[in-house]
Amino acid sequence: MDATALGKKVFFVNPHSVIENKLIQELINREYEVYLIKDHRKIESICEFFTDPVIFINIDEGLVESEWEILIRSLMEKESTRHSRIGIVTYNDNSLLSRKYLMDIMVPCGYIKLKLGLNDSTEIIIKTLEANEVKGKRRYVRATCHPDDAKFNVPISDRIEKGYIVDISSVGMAVQFESNLNLLKNSFLPDVQLKLKGILINISVVVLGFREIEGEKKTYLLMFDSRISKINKMKIRKYIHRTLQQNMERKLNFQYA
Repeated sequence: MDATALGKKVFFVNPHSVIENKLIQELINREYEVYLIKDHRKIESICEFFTDPVIFINIDEGLVESEWEILIRSLMEKESTRHSRIGIVTYNDNSLLSRKYLMDIMVPCGYIKLKLGLNDSTEIIIKTLEANEVKGKRRYVRATCHPDDAKFNVPISDRIEKGYIVDISSVGMAVQFESNLNLLKNSFLPDVQLKLKGILINISVVVLGFREIEGEKKTYLLMFDSRISKINKMKIRKYIHRTLQQNMERKLNFQYA
């Protein structure tokens, strides 16, 4: 598959509290695949696992600035890591420091000064992501679900049919029913209840179709009703982000161990 089809992953290393608590949600709402990394020692593993990761590094904590400089220069120069796209996020608005990272080290994703304010910083980061074509051809972030974490039920013909969510995005999901059903394409199901790690969401869907592998249950593709509320869409996006974040932590922790 063309790598640009899946987009690029965005990492914030040692994120400032304002980024973790506010800015991240704005990026999630805009369908960026974002991760929070609390250990700078995992940066090299990120570079090894992924093509062209975008990595914003908080140089205000974790290491002294001179150590950050050594690390970032190394990331920019080493064969195994120089494909990464590094940016700096800091409250330090020292012009000499900014010039060093932008003009000398030449980090490709900028030197973002949080003292400018959250809105301005957010727009700078978004423009940086757009310039680096982070989304690629992908329009929506999707998460693969664990059957125990993502279930649903829906009334059909006087029965409550139950099933498991295979994967989900903010616009639709792939599901498998516990029983064998034959749903028609374009069928409208007005009262579907999702259970995403204990969070209940009531939603309406349209059946787009199904795919079938011999010996396995049908996997139905369901599109959420376009009238889905902002609150429900936000809940789904939070679930997607949390699921991807947990999967990423397991992957990096296994590698680091």
